[in-house]
Amino acid sequence: MSAAKTVRPGKNRAPAEGLEIVIAGLGLMGGALADGLRRQHPARISAFDLNDEILEQALSDGTIDEGYSDDQIGRRLASADLIWVCLYPGATADFIRKWMPVLKPGAMITDIAGIKRSVLDSVLPVLREDVDYITGHPMAGSEKEGYGGADRKIFTNRNYILVPPDNVRPERLEFLRQVIGSLGFTNIVETTPENHDSKIAYTSQLCHVIASALIDGEDDLQITDYEGGSFADLTRIAMINAPMWSEIFCANGDLLTEKIDGFMDSMNRIRDLISAGDTEGLEDVLSQVRKKRIAMEIDRINKHRAACK
Repeated sequence: MSAAKTVRPGKNRAPAEGLEIVIAGLGLMGGALADGLRRQHPARISAFDLNDEILEQALSDGTIDEGYSDDQIGRRLASADLIWVCLYPGATADFIRKWMPVLKPGAMITDIAGIKRSVLDSVLPVLREDVDYITGHPMAGSEKEGYGGADRKIFTNRNYILVPPDNVRPERLEFLRQVIGSLGFTNIVETTPENHDSKIAYTSQLCHVIASALIDGEDDLQITDYEGGSFADLTRIAMINAPMWSEIFCANGDLLTEKIDGFMDSMNRIRDLISAGDTEGLEDVLSQVRKKRIAMEIDRINKHRAACK
């Protein structure tokens, strides 16, 4: 097997220029990644997806160069420099484990799995020393589903979380950071699997639980006649990919249920203040909430400005 190419981007060279790339899974995120990576001028983008119609559409769009829905993808995986796995968490681990033996020395694997502990527990025992695996999580998305909703613009000015191993080679981590930055992400965070799963349980999974519960608790399908922007903003993500999110919720259940319990405690505290007619206590809580949210937004803006300098 030949070794993977080492690319050192120059001032006018895209990080993934000239590389052989494989994307496994052409859904919303995989399609958007292929669309974005195309603009970095790779030698070839090959894709794996079980849906032949999606592959045909991506080929017609010029998003990918080759598409495979069966084990023939192994031919391209064997020559790939960069492999981006965009499947459900369990399928991500299965895909990497299955194809690890054919990868060439120096190949890099990354993924977009929404949970990290279970994926890493499955992959690390079979990870080869001559293959780099840096798991990641793009904090971008849409209420749309599938390749038809894929758009590289969803990455603009968004966060990307990387969970590098302790023994990661600095130059390989920097390469992946450059590729991600060139896709439009402006705040790239590095953390541990445990911290990732805890933070994401709050900022992503809990939000989907709340949106789903809000819709689940109302049977009037014409309720939108009475909405302003608040209801639409809160429930947009309730148009949910049920199989994927069910898997993620349960796989991260220990941490997610902790976040749900904390949210319910806050809800009950506010409910009790309302029930008691305690306007002074309620005003104090809401004032503190406003201050915290403003501080969070200032932190986000400052990090975005620093990244854009």
